[in-house]
Amino acid sequence: GSISEQRISRMITPHLNAGLPPFLIPDSGLNSGFMIPHCAAAALVSENKQLCSPASIDSIPTSAHQEDHVSMGGWAARKSIKVVSNIERILAIEVLENCQALDLLRPVKTTEPLEK
Repeated sequence: GSISEQRISRMITPHLNAGLPPFLIPDSGLNSGFMIPHCAAAALVSENKQLCSPASIDSIPTSAHQEDHVSMGGWAARKSIKVVSNIERILAIEVLENCQALDLLRPVKTTEPLEK
């Protein structure tokens, strides 16, 4: 997710995006273009960093203190599902941004399958 977020960042930054307009919007001003989607992607990356901390650091004694290391596998699995969902959203933002960049570069064309 963080690599995709950095590609999003480079694409909206004028001195890094090979001449595309800032935030991928021709007439910026009140229209912030892809600035807010980039903020959303950055927030999702940050959330993933927190979700990726080991679940085992939060072990709680159970069974009348007979078991002091409870498996946190269920919680780890649920966190993993959320991480994957966040990555899907980050990649979707990147795809939308790339489509906008392609439109801004017209009449240049991409590959035939993508043009369809």
